Amino acid sequence: MWREIDHPILSEAQTLFLRKLRLRRWAVRIIQCLLLAGFLLLWEIAARREWIDPFLCSQPTQIWQTAVEMAQNGMLWTHVGTTLWETAAGFLLGTVLGVLVAVLLWWNSFVSDVAEPYLVVLNAVPKTALAPIIIVWLGNNQTSVIAVALLTSIVVTIMTVLNGFLQTEEEKIKLVRVLGGTKWQVFQKVVFPANIPCMMNALKINVGLSFVGVIVGEFLVAQKGLGFLIIYGSQVFKLSWVLMSVVILSILAAILYKAIAWLEKFVLRKRQ
Repeated sequence: MWREIDHPILSEAQTLFLRKLRLRRWAVRIIQCLLLAGFLLLWEIAARREWIDPFLCSQPTQIWQTAVEMAQNGMLWTHVGTTLWETAAGFLLGTVLGVLVAVLLWWNSFVSDVAEPYLVVLNAVPKTALAPIIIVWLGNNQTSVIAVALLTSIVVTIMTVLNGFLQTEEEKIKLVRVLGGTKWQVFQKVVFPANIPCMMNALKINVGLSFVGVIVGEFLVAQKGLGFLIIYGSQVFKLSWVLMSVVILSILAAILYKAIAWLEKFVLRKRQ
C-alpha cells in the first residue's frame, strides 16, 4: 500500500509526456552548446585565415592563452576577486536597502506618493553620469565603485518590489483585516510571502545591474579589477585582455544568475 503511494504508477500518456519534456530539455542544452562551439570555431578560423583582423578582434586560442598566463602569475585572480567582491557588496546592499525602502513606501502611502516622481527621475538618469560625482564625494577608492554599483541597482529594486507589494491580491488583505489582523500581520502573512517570486526576479535583475555599476566604477577609478583590465587593455591595444575580461564577466554573470535561479526554486519548494 505504501509502495503504491510513494511510487504512483504513471499512465502511458504521462510517461510519454515526461519523456518529451526530458528530450526537449536535452535538445535545448545541446543546441545551445553547439551554437557556442560553432561561434568560437568560426571566430578562430576567421582570425587564422585573416577574414578578420586578429590584432583588433583577437581569437579564442589567444584569449585562452592570455587567461592561462595571467592565472599562473596570479594577476587574473586578483582582478577577478576584486570585481567579485565589489559586485557582491553592491548587489547585497542594493537588494537589502531596496527591499527595506519598498517596505517603507508600501507601509506609508503618503511617503510613497511624495517619493514617486523622484524615483522615476532617478531611474531614468544614466548612472554613468552620476559616477564622477560619487567619486568626487567619496574619493578615488573601492568605496566609490561599490557606491556606483549600489546606485545602479537600488532604484530598480525599489520600484520592482514596491510594484509587487501594491499588486498583492486585495481580497486576501481584506480577509486578514476582517479577522482583526494588524498592518504588520497583513505584511507578514500576505504581502511578503506573495511577493517572494517578485523579489527573486529583482535579484536576477540586480546581478546584471551590479556588474554594470562595478565595471563603470572601475573604468573611472580602479587600479585592479576586470573593468580596469578592459579600459587599460583598450588603451595599450591589448585586445586579448579586453575580450578575456568580457568573457570572464559573462561567465560570472551566468553563474550568479543560475545560483539565484536555484535559490528561487529552493525557496519556492520550501514554501510549498
